[in-house]
Amino acid sequence: MSSQPAPAPRSAATPPATGWITTPVIADLLRGALDLEHTEHGVLPHRLPARARAQCADVYLAMAEAQPSGVRLVFRTRATVVELDGLRTKNAYQGAPPRPDGVYDLFVDGQLGGQASMTGGNIQMVDMTTGTAETLPGPAGTARFSGLPDRVKDVEIWLPHNEITQLTALRTDAPVEPLPEGGRKKWLHHGSSISHGSDAASPSTTWPALAATLGGVELTNLGLGGSAMLDPFTARALRDTPADLISVKIGINLVNADLMRLRAFAPAVHGFLDTIREGHPTTPLLVVSPIHCPIHEDTPGPSAPDFSNLSEGKLQFKAMGDPAERAAGKLTLNVIRDELARLVKQRAADDPNLHHLDGRDLYGETDFAELPLPDQLHPDAAAHRRIGEHFAALAFGPDGPFAAEGA
Repeated sequence: MSSQPAPAPRSAATPPATGWITTPVIADLLRGALDLEHTEHGVLPHRLPARARAQCADVYLAMAEAQPSGVRLVFRTRATVVELDGLRTKNAYQGAPPRPDGVYDLFVDGQLGGQASMTGGNIQMVDMTTGTAETLPGPAGTARFSGLPDRVKDVEIWLPHNEITQLTALRTDAPVEPLPEGGRKKWLHHGSSISHGSDAASPSTTWPALAATLGGVELTNLGLGGSAMLDPFTARALRDTPADLISVKIGINLVNADLMRLRAFAPAVHGFLDTIREGHPTTPLLVVSPIHCPIHEDTPGPSAPDFSNLSEGKLQFKAMGDPAERAAGKLTLNVIRDELARLVKQRAADDPNLHHLDGRDLYGETDFAELPLPDQLHPDAAAHRRIGEHFAALAFGPDGPFAAEGA
């Protein structure tokens, strides 16, 4: 089976012998998004609802939640050619080489059947020295898949986890119909850029996507790069989203943003969990502490970018805090792990469906020695696979908190 990006949108595409069928992108064809915004270019999937987006002016949160990590088009068709028109917004960093294009993963009846990238698109140029961003406009484009098997089949197209994607049209050489839900359990997950996908190879190989596949569940991924901040509006989004299983991965963003002190952290975690429990009083809820990250194990934030190798495409991070500041309540990853373990144990006395997982069981010192964090903060593609496999074994395995709720 072959796949490749089309050189241009519809006007330049060669129609199949049977002619094109254009299908509007509607909510019934999408999974993993909490909201759809209608734009001049089509529809923009969001991973936070409009009310939540209106409560925070942070441009980095706006960028992260609009990047469709875990969002996929799902439909049934006998089409052998599938084209998706849209307008992407790709990030670039001032002074660094261009980043790779985002990837679309297409699955046929649960098996990877092709990969493509979208042509054209906007460039969001980020200046890491000032924290500002400028959008450079570009043309709409097309992602194209061909050579699909000529039979009725279930198709999933996972949208790039790291590109804002406005979807214009779905075009095929045979009719498309929404795919009924298959009865799998719904897993709702929240975390940082590591959960968002950071440097995963493709959208279906972020660690939550891999874990969902291994666990046989439907994923809604609220991993928000740089934005796992215990925000009340995120807790309300989790509260209001249907789910059979919920996990929240807390810690690294609070440290690398130097957001709060220990006095504020414990009540904020309680409030976050209280809000989730308003909508999901008995749903299995797993609290996950941070994975191993040497620069912040015992050194507080903030993190700062290290530009010394940026011209070679290597952006790294360093911790700017002083370990002595822990005495004044500054947070480190070890402080957070200890506090989360204590809080969950306290709450679990009255909440038997609340569970705790030490993030170092997903990626610890041994894993770091074998698969180090290239920029000192984010796992690469191989480490994403390691984390996903460990999470699936620990959460969905026979003795895991999600065991009875899995496939």
